[in-house]
Amino acid sequence: MASPRALLGATAATVVIMGGTTAGTVYVRAAHSDSRPVSSASAAPSASAAASTTREASVEPGVEPAAEPSVDLDAMLARAVAATGAEDGAEVSVAVLDLTSGRRAGYGDGAFDTASIVKVDILAALLLQAQDADRRLTAAERAHATAMIVSSDNAAASALWETIGRAEGLDAANERFGLAGTAGGEGMLWGLTQTTAADQLVLLQQVFGDDSELTEDSRSYLQGLMGRIAAGQDWGVSAVADGSAWALKNGWLPRSATGLWDINSIGRVTADGHDCLLAVLSDGNTTKERGVALVEAAAKAAVAVAVVRDESAAGSAATVD
Repeated sequence: MASPRALLGATAATVVIMGGTTAGTVYVRAAHSDSRPVSSASAAPSASAAASTTREASVEPGVEPAAEPSVDLDAMLARAVAATGAEDGAEVSVAVLDLTSGRRAGYGDGAFDTASIVKVDILAALLLQAQDADRRLTAAERAHATAMIVSSDNAAASALWETIGRAEGLDAANERFGLAGTAGGEGMLWGLTQTTAADQLVLLQQVFGDDSELTEDSRSYLQGLMGRIAAGQDWGVSAVADGSAWALKNGWLPRSATGLWDINSIGRVTADGHDCLLAVLSDGNTTKERGVALVEAAAKAAVAVAVVRDESAAGSAATVD
């Protein structure tokens, strides 16, 4: 099996390191050669025109009814994302899984900088290594883990990045987790790890699902930290959740070469009683605020497509707020 780094070899990055704030990722420039869908570039119908009509066949007595046409959730999501009104040049990719119904959808398959969402992956790798060694996390590791996830502390992330063996350790864990399109950043540049929305959904299934390389104790520990995100950092996929029914990690990264922002959000949300795993990645945003607005709009679009509030309307496009 080819390594994730080989799979993403075409996503070369030119990097400049700048002093960063405690919460913001410190890596600020990466030039990519991959090609990705641009949400604002495609002329698509509005979300209200995304209905995939199902017709009841007229069946003669004794004749088997024809199978109902399947609903193309990916196409519905593409139309819904296009209707979010992303600014020119902004790119976004989304993956969603409704754990209640099993419905899933995805839009975009390009690679993006992780920024600080990689901190979930770093902690998952650390927990997996600790399991393999049949040991508990040390007090120092637990302190770093709390600071890294809850307040997005970069120094804590760097310490644990070293502990897991940097990119080599992350990639080895991700191979076991089933992440085929993620490659750890070079050297200490963990924020320039490359990933896809589909891979982040796989990672979330490792964190929140029962069929996981992580033990129940490891999963509960990571879930608990993701449910305690510091005020001011709790935007993103939480925008679609019922109240405080969410657990998440966000990432934000300004790129010095262009002045544009990478804005990402991953996590579990409960919407209309449905538990959903959701990953939204974006770049090319002119400001952090516009990037957050895009990510939240895409999250709402994804959950509206995946969650069927009225089972009789399963073939209809959901309304996007």
